[in-house]
Amino acid sequence: MEILPDRCTQIAKKELMYAGSVGLVTYLGGVIYINRKRTSDAKSIMASVAQTMISDNLKIWVYPEGTRNNTGDLLPFKKGAFHLALQAQVPIIPVVYSSFTSFYNQKKNLFTGGVIKVEILPKIDTTDVTEDGIAELTERCHQTMRQVFLRISDKPNEANTQSNSVK
Repeated sequence: MEILPDRCTQIAKKELMYAGSVGLVTYLGGVIYINRKRTSDAKSIMASVAQTMISDNLKIWVYPEGTRNNTGDLLPFKKGAFHLALQAQVPIIPVVYSSFTSFYNQKKNLFTGGVIKVEILPKIDTTDVTEDGIAELTERCHQTMRQVFLRISDKPNEANTQSNSVK
């Protein structure tokens, strides 16, 4: 949590709060929890977060896939982060992490030694985006981040193919 920029916190699914020491660390780090199973609660919290972003100059770090993924590719993005950026009228700053599949054992839920590459992409302005443009914004961001993800994960041949899971 110490590596986050000043005035920045993360959004995570509520279930993470109950994940042992990870839950404790995220709670103490000020993570904002979202109950994804109750859409009305999630939307209400996101609207409140948007207001706090504006009034307190708060930055929010969101993982738009919504869950950990061990496939070696990006999952489709959920739209909550994009609605949040639009509500707060703030740019999206895509941050892409390389795949960890080569040093994560999903069966044992165990990380071994490895290297994660991180690339920060140019910001995406949201000032001219309307609610009707959220799907296009989400897809454009996904495709841009996917190309970088595959490149920095040393999967360059796959970067030129369209993901079957993205519609």
